[in-house]
Amino acid sequence: MPRNTNTTNSHDTNTILGPSSMATATSLCCVLPILTSTLSKPNLAPISSRTQKRRCIITSVAEDREIVPVSEDRGTRFHEVEGSQHSEPDTESEVAPRLTSSSTVNAIIVLGFGTFAVTKLLTIDHDYWHGWTLYEILRYIPEHNWIAYEQALKANPVLAKMAISGIVYSIGDWVAQCYEGKPLFEFDRARVFRSGLVGFTLHGSLSHYYYQICEALFPFQEWWVVPAKVAFDQTVWSAIWNSIYFVVLGLLRLESLSNIYGELKSTFWPLLTAGWKLWPFAHLITYGVIPVEQRLLWVDCVELIWVTILSTYSNEKSEARISEAASETSSSTSSQNSKVSRLRSSKLPG
Repeated sequence: MPRNTNTTNSHDTNTILGPSSMATATSLCCVLPILTSTLSKPNLAPISSRTQKRRCIITSVAEDREIVPVSEDRGTRFHEVEGSQHSEPDTESEVAPRLTSSSTVNAIIVLGFGTFAVTKLLTIDHDYWHGWTLYEILRYIPEHNWIAYEQALKANPVLAKMAISGIVYSIGDWVAQCYEGKPLFEFDRARVFRSGLVGFTLHGSLSHYYYQICEALFPFQEWWVVPAKVAFDQTVWSAIWNSIYFVVLGLLRLESLSNIYGELKSTFWPLLTAGWKLWPFAHLITYGVIPVEQRLLWVDCVELIWVTILSTYSNEKSEARISEAASETSSSTSSQNSKVSRLRSSKLPG
């Protein structure tokens, strides 16, 4: 009887629902498991899409904050400012070692040449010293050096006089620099070399031929010959030699012809008249007592004083012009540095 009851219930249900209701229930039963599995899993977007969204957000924030990129112009100006700071003049601590090294080189040169010259003079008789006493060695040193000089004059008079003039003009310029206030071993080596080069190449050779020409112009033995030679020397020859010295030194300093002419024009007459305070008295001995072949040695001994004056006149205006140009350059550089600094302070952020 229970079996009949179940059959009756199912039949009642089928009767109540009907055929269409049963089809709908069947489709729902099939769809519900699929929906349940789908809803149970989180809906995650791909990583690439999330990165793109993040970039979009960052870009929008950056646009809102108005981030300004650093321009290349500002970076260039910054490097220019840094470069201008490095181009400032050297401090005293940097200049002092430089001067010390230059002084050391000058001291080595002077002591080296001085030692060589003194050794040659003192050892003129070293081949004959065997058995000599110290008194005999010192006694014959002046005499035998003079004999060696006369032999050199006979062998090659022009070269011997060139060597003497080169040495005298180098020492004279060194003395001139010391007279101008420079320390003993802080002289300008290039300036000493230029003066010695002019003395060696020009003064020695030209003076050798000049004294021979002077003797040919005044071949007399009268009393007035010596004053006439002195007057000729202090007008014609002094004017010629002073001009040669100024022009050649200017060319060796790589100066323009206009500057050389201006300096020569401004110093020609003062230099010529300055020589009249010294040379007329010295040339009374030159033309009245000294033989022709020995005159240049005597004149070079006096020229140790004269080259001091001559070199001072020649280099005074040139060095003053160089110092003025250097001061103008430093002032212009400092003004440019100040402008760049102001530009940097105005351009760099707060």
